[in-house]
Amino acid sequence: MDGFVWALAGFVLIHIGVSATGLRKRLVEAVGEGPYRALFSLASLALLVWLVQSFAAMRQDPFDPLNEALWAPPLWLAWPARALIFLGVTLAITGVLTPGPTLAGFETRALKRAEPAYGVLRITRHPFLWGAALWALGHLLVNGERFAVMLFGALGLMVLFGARSIDRKGRARNAEGWEAFEDVTSNAPFAAIAQGRNRLALGEIGWRGLAGLAAALLLALGHGHVIGAPAF
Repeated sequence: MDGFVWALAGFVLIHIGVSATGLRKRLVEAVGEGPYRALFSLASLALLVWLVQSFAAMRQDPFDPLNEALWAPPLWLAWPARALIFLGVTLAITGVLTPGPTLAGFETRALKRAEPAYGVLRITRHPFLWGAALWALGHLLVNGERFAVMLFGALGLMVLFGARSIDRKGRARNAEGWEAFEDVTSNAPFAAIAQGRNRLALGEIGWRGLAGLAAALLLALGHGHVIGAPAF
């Protein structure tokens, strides 16, 4: 239990307490943008590996108090949960494959385009974060254990703080360009389209969306082998 709790706390702390606060700016000023990103990526990867390993160990221990159920999810929630998870994985992978102002490494270049809101970014300017949120929500619907509330609840908080942090950093980096980008996009999915500030262009999503669907399908089929619990 201790390893899982500490790994999760550390992972959330560096993403909310460092990356999403003014501490990031001070660290960048001290070591530079490139070294900061490299160190942050290494720290994130190390904590993620620790989190996965400690999670597996915790789940294999039937006496671990984190495996105790806080509530019993009704059976009818299973299919809505699967739909949310499948959609979340698809959206997250599509977002990672779509260069844009909210994707690390493309912040400046993407804003110089005549139309920076392209493909899935027309739906939401934070597709990866919203994909992660839907994935977490779907798992919360069918997992009532203590570890599930901690893990998926923490990831949900990271999404909320992450979107706000990315918007703030983008505005500080290029106020005029970011304002133009915000004018035609929305944080909440489909909000800009519903308000008439953008349009749905499925053709622009193209192969990236198909790759997202394929990844979601592969994860669903391999869920039982990797996690130990079949998705269907």
